[in-house]
Amino acid sequence: MNYLSRLIIASHNSHKIDEMRKILMDFSIQIFSLKDINWKNPHLENGRTYYENALQKVRSVVDHFGEPALGEDSGLEVDALEGKPGMYSARYGGCGASDKDNNCKLLKALQGIPFDKRTARYRCTLVLLFPKGEVYTWEGTCEGIITFEPKGFEGFGYDPLFFLPEYKKTFAELGLEIKNKISHRAQALAKLREFFQNYH
Repeated sequence: MNYLSRLIIASHNSHKIDEMRKILMDFSIQIFSLKDINWKNPHLENGRTYYENALQKVRSVVDHFGEPALGEDSGLEVDALEGKPGMYSARYGGCGASDKDNNCKLLKALQGIPFDKRTARYRCTLVLLFPKGEVYTWEGTCEGIITFEPKGFEGFGYDPLFFLPEYKKTFAELGLEIKNKISHRAQALAKLREFFQNYH
């Protein structure tokens, strides 16, 4: 693929970058994280949608380096909380909150809510931006239920609380091999893979 030999992933999240690299590893594309290119500028994330946030991330990187960049914004949407934490998932427990802080706040917000009313979904939006302004976007979702306590030690974010009825396990119990095939991010990246295969 001559048109795309290098790709910058506009993220500092090592978990997300590892996930993306594994899913895209069979393409002849050099993938760089923001850490790899020593980019320390903070991202603006004041958009009204996942798409707007992801576009903000890639635009600053493309403008600075003049190379294609892939951005991602994702969140956990809990129906009983009217879609919260949503776009604020990473900082749900406050500025600088850890995964444990976020999980604890979510469990507290769902106290008294029965299991069948704790439906939720992970949503991911990818945005690929080229230096000449071409922009492409894809979305993936994964449906689940929020458990009453964390289970499992793999994954990150809300994975220990995100239960998939068909597997009878949380994301954190499933293991990365299965998660990387069925997750919201995997679904969005599968569409990106198809784009790479067909785009000329």
